Amino acid sequence: MPLTEGQIRKELYEFGPFQVDPQKQTLLRDGQPIGLTPKAFQVLLVLVRRSNQIVSKDELMKAVWPDTFVEETNLTRNIFSVRRALGETEGRRYIITAQGAGYRLAEDAHLVAGRDLSIIAAAHPKVLVADTKPWRRIGVAAIVLLAATLGAIRLFMHRKPVLSEKDTVVLADFSNSTLEPVFDETLRQGMAVQLEQSPFLSLIPEARIHRTLLLMGQPADAKLTREVATQVCMRTGSIAVLEGSIASVGSQYVLGLRAVNCHTGRVLDEEQAQAARNEDVLNALTQIAARLRARVGESVSTIEKHDVPLAEATTASLEALKAYSTGLKVLSSKGSAAALPLFKRATEIDRQFAMAYAYLGRVYGDMGESDLSAKNTSRAYELRDHANDQERFFIAASYDTQVSGNIERAEQTCQLWAQTYPREMTPHALLGGLIFQTTAKYEDAAEEAQKTIELDPDFAIGYDILTYSYESLDKIDEAKRALQRAYERKLEIPWFLLHRYRIAFLQGNITGMEGMVAEAQKSQADEVLGQEGFVLAYAGQLKQARTVTETAADLATRNGKRETAALWEAGAAVREGLFGNASEAKKRAAAALELSKNREVEYGAALALALSGEPTRAGSLARDLEKRFPEDTSVLTSYLPTLAAVPAINHREPAKAIDLLQIASPYQLGVPRSSIHGYFGALYPIYMRGTAYLAEGRGVEAAREFKKILDHRGIVISDPIGPLAQLQLGRSLAVEARRLQGSDAEAARAKANTAYQDFLTLWKNADADIPVLRQAKAEYAKLR
Repeated sequence: MPLTEGQIRKELYEFGPFQVDPQKQTLLRDGQPIGLTPKAFQVLLVLVRRSNQIVSKDELMKAVWPDTFVEETNLTRNIFSVRRALGETEGRRYIITAQGAGYRLAEDAHLVAGRDLSIIAAAHPKVLVADTKPWRRIGVAAIVLLAATLGAIRLFMHRKPVLSEKDTVVLADFSNSTLEPVFDETLRQGMAVQLEQSPFLSLIPEARIHRTLLLMGQPADAKLTREVATQVCMRTGSIAVLEGSIASVGSQYVLGLRAVNCHTGRVLDEEQAQAARNEDVLNALTQIAARLRARVGESVSTIEKHDVPLAEATTASLEALKAYSTGLKVLSSKGSAAALPLFKRATEIDRQFAMAYAYLGRVYGDMGESDLSAKNTSRAYELRDHANDQERFFIAASYDTQVSGNIERAEQTCQLWAQTYPREMTPHALLGGLIFQTTAKYEDAAEEAQKTIELDPDFAIGYDILTYSYESLDKIDEAKRALQRAYERKLEIPWFLLHRYRIAFLQGNITGMEGMVAEAQKSQADEVLGQEGFVLAYAGQLKQARTVTETAADLATRNGKRETAALWEAGAAVREGLFGNASEAKKRAAAALELSKNREVEYGAALALALSGEPTRAGSLARDLEKRFPEDTSVLTSYLPTLAAVPAINHREPAKAIDLLQIASPYQLGVPRSSIHGYFGALYPIYMRGTAYLAEGRGVEAAREFKKILDHRGIVISDPIGPLAQLQLGRSLAVEARRLQGSDAEAARAKANTAYQDFLTLWKNADADIPVLRQAKAEYAKLR
């Protein structure tokens, strides 16, 4: 049949097995269409038009983004997409990287006259349905072509947006009529990844969906059919349900997505795409997600800025994506330990799956395994170009909070994340739960926790962060109200039991504490038992504290949490060292290092050894911390200054110790990682500075430092420096009394007496053989 004038194109390129039509923005391989985003296609086209020439990165960015400033990572991401679309392997490269110069197409591309590639694609045998009836082949091609055309028309029509920036939507499970299990869960997660790139659209979080299902009398992991999703939509105050589907049409797949107003039943939008093969399904999801975003009201500029293809943002493997998506569902409904093997499986299938490694890092962190968490989070960070913008924020923030420890940079990342995605709760949770706790911005932490709860009122961790922030501010009534709010929503996580125990301790509620311990023993909660060990030591009851700590460590070990067990041992070593039990401190430090050498364990062991007259071994551990964690905020501003100050004080160089502790000043009221994870280490630079002042005979300055500790009980909780600060205050006032004369001296001596009495009252049931207690009693008798 002769070609008509409309079927002749002025530009049509061929290279190798590929054909490129610039006008239609179509790429074919041996006549079979290959999905590419518009920007990736433009990058390819520039290289094709200048085949075998090096095109600089600057030239490429100016050609593809002429009116917009973009980072080089956008170009790198699109080059990656093109390479994947062309099917590059180690042995076959179509795009060559010229180091420091740019990129070039390795093939000779030549300009030819030819047919409209969309017509070729529709007529090519590899794309046709395996059916001998010509009317059916023509019908399928016509339907797909018509759907694509209508989708394109709708995409660029100026229509009134059907959703607003305040609306939330529920993503239902995909209806899978293909009988291929690989699509179960996988397509819904793939669509979620694509839609969560949007700063405009807001999907109801999985945890909130599971919570709503329970309130409906359904299992937390119930299938989100159209009917169930509609009920969830109405109960959560959302506006629409997104219903997905996949069906087989001959040898091909047809994917659909429909947005339905869950209150009126009105269809807000419908999209459809076709995939010739199983491997092309993810590209089809990418296409319909982009069209839906434009249709419901998102601006073209934000779609172009935040639109990474699904195969690049996650994985090209459906099997890996299935394991990952199932892992996310299990994580939300059953917890970290149950989800762990699924995320591991995803990384075993696809070694380039960035977000699977990121979630492996997260669940190991949740389980207290910080070394394994750091290892997997580091791998995710290496692969962060294989992720979309939202996921890169998550990976970068995870890396700096779990690996590098650079809290200042993590704060910058989370602030930008929150600005870019104003309805995403995770950056607010990280700011409130870790970053602002470390930097002593407790009011800001409480505010971020409130924002987290506003964005998802069923996110239990939000209430945990809010409670923790109020405890740090010594606002115990507000902390109790935060827990009550969680209780009223029927939310319960292990940390709530720990908070109730801590609050009971701060209020002197012995009966309440005993009840919490009994509950912890029943539920095997080693966190509460670990805290109980510190509470007993706080009162000087070291023998009982040792027994309880051993129980907590054994329980953690049995539960596969060796690093947590090591933390309990490290904390025990620190308090033994502070109380003067050198041999026991060394023993506990060795036990801790036998279990783990993570940064908090090394710090605790090093401090215990330094306090026990082992400066050489302590110094070796300190140097290892400095070498391994050169950016870590806790290491630089708390651990290393404290470790350096102890030997300086012991060698009668208090001025040197005071100078070494200057670096700790900005965050001295903050909570370092050791206190967050192991309940020891908060305000230690202040304690050491006070001790140095005391060694210099500067009683007023020393007393001022120890009062800072006593005035922040909600930060110290049951850390051993709490009672010791009371004793050191008495010593500081006694030094001042000796400096003064007359009535001033008598007043200072009276205050010193009171401080000693308060310490001895606190330790009235303490073990009599504790060295620091024997020394305190002798000092008090002499003072009187």
